[in-house]
Amino acid sequence: MSIWAILDDELARWADAGRVATMWWRDDDAIAATPALDHLLAMRRTYDLGLALAVIPAVMEASLAERLGNEPPDVTVLQHGYAHQNHASAGEKNVEVGPHRPAPIVIGELGTGLLALTQTFGPRFLPVMVPPWNRISPALVPVLPEIGFRALSTYTARTRVEPVRGLLQVNTHVGPIRWRPARGFLGDEQILTILVEALRARRSAAPTSPVVDEPTGVLTHHLVHDDDIWTFLDRLWKRLRAHPAVRIVPPAEIFGS
Repeated sequence: MSIWAILDDELARWADAGRVATMWWRDDDAIAATPALDHLLAMRRTYDLGLALAVIPAVMEASLAERLGNEPPDVTVLQHGYAHQNHASAGEKNVEVGPHRPAPIVIGELGTGLLALTQTFGPRFLPVMVPPWNRISPALVPVLPEIGFRALSTYTARTRVEPVRGLLQVNTHVGPIRWRPARGFLGDEQILTILVEALRARRSAAPTSPVVDEPTGVLTHHLVHDDDIWTFLDRLWKRLRAHPAVRIVPPAEIFGS
């Protein structure tokens, strides 16, 4: 059985159970209007999908807001750290929102970014923190709602619906990019295996599990997509969008408008 057939089989199990597999789309590292962004938005439009763009506030350009001004409200903006700069020590995994600098500096940057995105994008901006490299120091998480964030989004299934009171967490679970040793397309087999496992884990989880109601997130990075990645995404969204057991949820519905 092909991996695409295995995906269809998993979705059929959702349908047989009378359930709908909710999913959502997050794309990281947006900074400016580019041909790659045009491609991303055209794909979104083809399949009528909600899209959450994680924007880097310190380096965003005016062209991004101008370009998004032509898009419907279901193209939303989230905050992708502050400058997407690595502050980890040599040999450690990359992290911007980590423990390597004084907390007041990190918090001040995030607050500055929050204000900039609010002023630039208005109601299109949802106060959701997407930490670069999907990493954030646990000590900083309780501060997020205090400075105005409503939610947190990283990678892999969440362990709690709210890591702290007043802060929703909704993560992404699968992406098409192989980052190491050389960046490129991960391949249908690996991507869809991860997706099927995420869906199966939700379907079989206990009713009280934090994963049951967490929409399964697809994570992309439009600036580094090659033709193979675009082709795969086109095939994936076409298949998911047409399936009666799948609903692609707009970001504003997940995080609140």
